[in-house]
Amino acid sequence: MHPLTATTRRRGRPRSRWWAAAVLAGGGLLLAGCQLPTFGAHRAITTQGQDSLKLWQGFFIAGAAVFVFVFALITWAVLRYRRRSDAIPRQTQYHTLIEIFYTAIPIVFVLILFGFTFVTENNVDALPAPKLSVTVTAFQWGWRFHYTTKRVTVIGVELQDPEMVLPQNETVRIYLRSHDVVHGFYVPAFDFSRYAQPGILNKFTLNLHTLGTFRGQCTQYCGLYHSLMRFRVKVVTPVQFASWVSTHHSTGPATSISTSEKRALASATSLATPTGTTGGATK
Repeated sequence: MHPLTATTRRRGRPRSRWWAAAVLAGGGLLLAGCQLPTFGAHRAITTQGQDSLKLWQGFFIAGAAVFVFVFALITWAVLRYRRRSDAIPRQTQYHTLIEIFYTAIPIVFVLILFGFTFVTENNVDALPAPKLSVTVTAFQWGWRFHYTTKRVTVIGVELQDPEMVLPQNETVRIYLRSHDVVHGFYVPAFDFSRYAQPGILNKFTLNLHTLGTFRGQCTQYCGLYHSLMRFRVKVVTPVQFASWVSTHHSTGPATSISTSEKRALASATSLATPTGTTGGATK
């Protein structure tokens, strides 16, 4: 083999390795961002979920920018100061301006992210005056949805997935509690999850914008039939909701839940019902 050809091949190997590394890194980034612009999150159908999604997008973009910047610095340092001989390079220290820069910039960066987080959490946890209140009681292994001012109750157990019907573009207050153990109230389309805990009444607000039926489930292992503890949320127009309430008012569908469980849940709901509202249960 000609010496020049062998030398050329040896010089080409490092370049090919760099290209392979760049392709792998770029391919990984493209695959990770295949759900642009949500970066893997759901497109929330609530105002609160949309606020959380915007915060997540901001954090993801900020994290990506930091990654690119740090990776560029590391690459520059590796290439610029790679070993060329056995001689010890010139040592320098006390770059005051650079030290101030790399101390102050991360602090400012974190404070900005903290500010956006603070505002978003306040928006998500806000409790404005609602047009509709629903007391959601989780129990082993099902859900009870009690419309506190409509005298309507929906109960589902195990293989019976109850459906919580809510009006579109109206402020809905949810009162969440557990009858027995810790459960998890989670609707992926809401980008929202919260614990249902015995003895604790959690409150949150929903403003739903998209019509349709969306799945929900318990996300906290709560016993033997945890995997069957599912429910649905159906978002309808205000006119359709009024029609649904009139149909189910005081005479909901019969369920297989026991009488003792009904009484216990009715008692739990009465404790969770806000002052000044009227609760009612269906047969």
